[in-house]
Amino acid sequence: MSKAEGKNKKADRKKNYWTRLVALLDEYSKILIVAADNVGSNHMQQIRKAMRGKAVLLMGKNTMIRKAIRDHLEKTPLLEGLLPYVKGNIGLVFTNGDLSDVRTKLTELKVQASAKAGSFSPIDVVVPAGNTNMEPTKTSFFQALSIPTKINRGTIEIINDIHLLVVGQKVSLSQAALLQMLGIKPFQYGLKVLNVYDNGAVYPAAVLDLTDDDIIKKFFQGVNNVAAVSLQIGYPTVVSLPHSIMNGYKNLLAISIATDYTFPGSEKIKQLLSDPAAFAAAQAAAAATSAPVVGAATPAAGGGAPAKPIKDDKPEEEVDEDMGGLFGGGDDEGY
Repeated sequence: MSKAEGKNKKADRKKNYWTRLVALLDEYSKILIVAADNVGSNHMQQIRKAMRGKAVLLMGKNTMIRKAIRDHLEKTPLLEGLLPYVKGNIGLVFTNGDLSDVRTKLTELKVQASAKAGSFSPIDVVVPAGNTNMEPTKTSFFQALSIPTKINRGTIEIINDIHLLVVGQKVSLSQAALLQMLGIKPFQYGLKVLNVYDNGAVYPAAVLDLTDDDIIKKFFQGVNNVAAVSLQIGYPTVVSLPHSIMNGYKNLLAISIATDYTFPGSEKIKQLLSDPAAFAAAQAAAAATSAPVVGAATPAAGGGAPAKPIKDDKPEEEVDEDMGGLFGGGDDEGY
């Protein structure tokens, strides 16, 4: 193949890639931006086969992807939000299906991998205690890594579990060699979803983990915050209006109770306050259906005696008559 033919072939590949990328941007409205670190070509082919019919995985040079997106902005301006995320070793997964399902499928497609020297550990790696089936000549290798061993039946045995790597630690040459000799492949590699493009909106992949209950909870937290701010600064809003009305109604009740002014809503409350027995019965009914009412007859902390019930006028009059009898009888007797 001549040099000119090689250039033409390369130009054709670029043109075909460009045409395919533009077609995918036209066809699909949802894109997953994935990190492809430590993912080999064979693994990538397995992912493409598994995602067939659900999504399309496209890898390529970031400069070409960005240029294709910029040239496509006139037709689809919303794609501009995708440009800041086209950096690093990334790929694009195009789909029109459910984003959560596609992401779950992508993250499940992982392969076991050996620890390579110079890479960073994504997990904690523990070498378990036990027989290694290695000859005693390898003892010095374990000693260099400060791993306690003993010779058992002509082979090396690790005495205790060894915490060899922690998350984010760089794998040394000796650590990689040890794991390889023990036949341990501690790492799992696959595509990692970083961000999501959905009809112009770009957000972190963690948003896909939110359930309907989480969204409703966050919505009501926002509503409560707006209502609190509105009440504090005295600016009425739709969410603060019910609270303002209720607070105004409470103020009217307080004025009505403190004065002779009465309106339909305060009549029943005034009747209860004027009749202690009825008020005590209302308190007892409320305590039976909900939390204990403050001031109700409940045992004191530490096992004390219960509070005294509210007395009415009639028992007090009977007590006065009994006290008069103790001092010698009625009005007919003189001193």
